[in-house]
Amino acid sequence: MAKYKDIATIIRNRILNGTYPTGDLLPEQVKLSKEFKTSRMTIQKALDLLSYEGLIYSKQGKGTFVKSNADSLSKLDTSINQYVGTTELFKDRAIVRSTVLKNELRLPTVEEQEKLQLNKADAIYDIIRVRYLNKEPYCVEHSIMPVKILGDLSNDVLKNSIYSHIEHDLDLKIGAAYRKISADKPNNMDQKYLKCDLTEPVLQVQQTVFLQNGKPFEFSTTRHRFDMGSITTINMGNSR
Repeated sequence: MAKYKDIATIIRNRILNGTYPTGDLLPEQVKLSKEFKTSRMTIQKALDLLSYEGLIYSKQGKGTFVKSNADSLSKLDTSINQYVGTTELFKDRAIVRSTVLKNELRLPTVEEQEKLQLNKADAIYDIIRVRYLNKEPYCVEHSIMPVKILGDLSNDVLKNSIYSHIEHDLDLKIGAAYRKISADKPNNMDQKYLKCDLTEPVLQVQQTVFLQNGKPFEFSTTRHRFDMGSITTINMGNSR
């Protein structure tokens, strides 16, 4: 594993166990560089990773602080900003089914290595599914997932809930998700599987989802029909 990832893991553990209390200022990069016997550039990459996970934030001219909600990852079984999958989201409201369009093993791209904290030799699942609510097309999901976390993924798992498999079969806890939400024009796949025409916009959500231990396990792009997708968020904000 790259050194900055090792350093990020150590700092993350210090945040979660209270060594670096929520709301407090982290040690300066110069001090961290001396402690870990590395360059400030490496320290910055480690801090960028923790910022990406939502654990820390920076104030210009003041330094880097631990977010006020960071300890929820260690104190709660379910964190306040936990992400749940489609099946859980619509439980008791709709029947969720999936059609698997693609399920391949391959090596990750450079971007996928960065998003999922992988080495170039770590195999990933490349999965595309159409999700249906009560037989109506809801979204097209393109998910990249590391084999070393997911293990064997059977067709039964892919046709139902991967997240249920992660939590109940693998006994792992799903934590936060970092999301980028945008609108787009429908592509050929949207038109074919979501029954969109060229004049209808598509809601696109690109996200990286983390386990509660801070490890990313999914980098995905989900595309919804404009009338079948909405996003409600809670702004956790910076501490003030």
